[in-house]
Amino acid sequence: MNIIIAGDGKVGSALARQLSSEGYDITVIDTNLRVLEDSSERYDVFTVQGNCASMDTLLEAGVRDADLLIAATNADEVNLLCCAIAHGINPKLHTIARIRNPEYDEQIFQMRDIFGLSMSINPERRAAREIERLIKLPGFLRREVFAKGRTEIVELKIDKTSKLLNAKLMELHAIIKCRVLICAVLRDGKAMVPNSGLFTFQEGDRVFVTAPTKNLSLLLKNLNIITRRVRSVLICGAGNVCYYLASSLLKSGMSVKIVERSEARCNEIKTLLPEAEVILGDAADPELLESENLRNYDALVTLTGEDELNMIVSLYAENAGLPLVITKLGKASNRNILDTLNLGSVVCPKDLVVSNIVRYVRAMQNQTGAAVSVHSIADGQVEAMEFVVDKNNKHCDIPLKNLKPKPNVLIASITHGAWTEIPNGDSMFHKGDSVVVVVTRGDTQVRQLNDIFE
Repeated sequence: MNIIIAGDGKVGSALARQLSSEGYDITVIDTNLRVLEDSSERYDVFTVQGNCASMDTLLEAGVRDADLLIAATNADEVNLLCCAIAHGINPKLHTIARIRNPEYDEQIFQMRDIFGLSMSINPERRAAREIERLIKLPGFLRREVFAKGRTEIVELKIDKTSKLLNAKLMELHAIIKCRVLICAVLRDGKAMVPNSGLFTFQEGDRVFVTAPTKNLSLLLKNLNIITRRVRSVLICGAGNVCYYLASSLLKSGMSVKIVERSEARCNEIKTLLPEAEVILGDAADPELLESENLRNYDALVTLTGEDELNMIVSLYAENAGLPLVITKLGKASNRNILDTLNLGSVVCPKDLVVSNIVRYVRAMQNQTGAAVSVHSIADGQVEAMEFVVDKNNKHCDIPLKNLKPKPNVLIASITHGAWTEIPNGDSMFHKGDSVVVVVTRGDTQVRQLNDIFE
């Protein structure tokens, strides 16, 4: 499959790395020769220097023979124009545009055929949704949703107070008193899938747990992770993520206070969100945070455009004992360093966008039986994929104990209609069921559900 990526920034570079590693033919367009040379050296990609909204540049990049164009420059207007021109040259081309301005949401939807858009994606909106889910069920570092919200993979960290510290895997059910599956553990930067009852949890482990959504509250309760309903949220930074998040939280009945150091943006967000309290100030100023009674809030979310500032404010809030801290990072590449810091839950809009686009690409390649959802967990070392069982599956109605999965593959859950089970040897899936599969990165390539078995 031939793919053109317009824009070699954070998202474009991450897509080039991921998609080229999966064997796709990638061409990257950017005006900056230096970043193109860097991508060419690091990844197996072809590069074109130029304006991606120019017909000549698109033709040089091979748009006539391309299957997909991903427009991920920093300018929404350029992305839209790029997709429109490319689709005009090649009407069979699939196009994806990154659109960040909320003012464009409605017209993009209404005019998607005019722009030739197959999909538009908004990193800030997706990040806001992720943060909202964490706020509505505090206690987890991360939540990935499958089977129309009936199954989730959640992330927990083992600290010195955890009931799982030094516990063996065989003791898990006696501790948590509900059926879950440990699908991966990240220890010292390396992902592993526990396959022995003698596996022992250690301090610092990041544990990824598959469970029916209805069991999550019970899981937290039995682990003595004290949670309370979030009623008040302090948000630092009034960008687009803040706008989307605060809008949803206010509709849910929560009180929201926003700290922003730009007077112009303060006035703008006050107009957009009249129910929120907006104050002008620097979130990095401890005196300001104390004057706003930081410790009285149920949650703090750092959403400024500076990673370092977000980290500093989150560390301060964690040390102040806030029940829930969420940190947005534009770059979250070195999780080994981040794991040494108390930043609460970390959300990276770039990673959310890349995950969704990769899922679309795989679905294009395998129109029948493709994963309906793909999530990267354990710092990208493990993928969780959701498949819907169809008539082409070769292993329907056969107990799992009679099947042999490939190495590095784990069946995490099976959802039959409204009922989700954590599978055992007698479990089987039927046509129409939703199956969540966890795959550790390695030689095993999974594109369809049939691929997971020997």
